[in-house]
Amino acid sequence: MRRADLTEKLLDIKREKGWSWKHICKEIGGFSDTLIVGALLGQMKLTKPQAAKAAELFGLSKSEQAMLNEIPVRGAGTPMPPTDPLIYRFYEMVMVNGPAWKALIEEEFGDGIMSAIDFDFQMERQPDPKGDRVRILMTGKFLPYKYYGATGNVPAYGYREE
Repeated sequence: MRRADLTEKLLDIKREKGWSWKHICKEIGGFSDTLIVGALLGQMKLTKPQAAKAAELFGLSKSEQAMLNEIPVRGAGTPMPPTDPLIYRFYEMVMVNGPAWKALIEEEFGDGIMSAIDFDFQMERQPDPKGDRVRILMTGKFLPYKYYGATGNVPAYGYREE
């Protein structure tokens, strides 16, 4: 079985049982909903205890349970640029706002990046009389570039200089 096949099986069971993602995440527990859903969709991995809970919930075999604990090939299955309209809007936000975000982050922190590995994501519904809004909070650790070969009083990392 390929990982994509397991994802389809999980989605079929979810549909058949009429489960919400919130229900599934509550049953598995231990991580944010985003990470659990990402794991079930094949983009992240569950811990062994979480994989066991998911296997029990979905009635999976031992090999399917083990697959939920394997490190995935992240990003597989998403074309670039993305074609799904919702995913494309995130891509569009980065294309349009990315240069400004980069400039502001570098001015505040220095020469580096915001981690997508040491990263948190929260999503909530924000009521609005003109139509509910999607509120997203993302936090990622700042990772300065290492200036290899730096000697003397030359900084070794790209932290902002005062």
